[in-house]
Amino acid sequence: MNPVRLIGAGALAIATTLALIFTMHLLIKANMKAPEDEEQIKVADIVMPEQKIETQYDTSKPDKPDEPETPPPEMPEPEFDNPDTDTTLNMAAPRASADLKVGGIGGFASEGDYLPIVKVQPQYPRRALQRGIEGYVIVEYTVTKNGSVRDPRVVEAFTNDGNPTTIFNRAAIKSALKYKYKPRVVDGQPIEVPGVKTKISFNMAKN
Repeated sequence: MNPVRLIGAGALAIATTLALIFTMHLLIKANMKAPEDEEQIKVADIVMPEQKIETQYDTSKPDKPDEPETPPPEMPEPEFDNPDTDTTLNMAAPRASADLKVGGIGGFASEGDYLPIVKVQPQYPRRALQRGIEGYVIVEYTVTKNGSVRDPRVVEAFTNDGNPTTIFNRAAIKSALKYKYKPRVVDGQPIEVPGVKTKISFNMAKN
């Protein structure tokens, strides 16, 4: 190989190496330079005004509801009527207390037919009262030897408009079971009386 060319190539390599080293030195120096101070932006301070928090309680009284203009209807009292049957009941007979005690044979001493001595008025059914329904019920039952009522059943029930109804049946049956009679006495012995009928009228009180 030509020595001249060899020396030239070596010199070129050395120069290139020195140039690279110098360039790297410049780059490192540039990166190590302290950053320039940036302009700082001042943020205004936010000051919250002092506020006094008060707790308020609602002490006002609620308005009084308006009173109804029309007072509720008075609870009517059912009327007792005598049915058109073979047996006539004296519905105006004197009343006695539920624990009535009378001495004598079978609880009663004198001869004669049965007589009602305790009649309990039934309670007017709420549904009938709310709907303004009036009517009557005929209840049939047996008066026993001790004057109580057995096996009451409704034989007829109509409204005042002439329509059949069952709205009064339960109240009439419960009332009849509380009746108390002076039983029928024959030859000194009380006997049962079947087929006794009572008509109970349900009419609302009129103003």
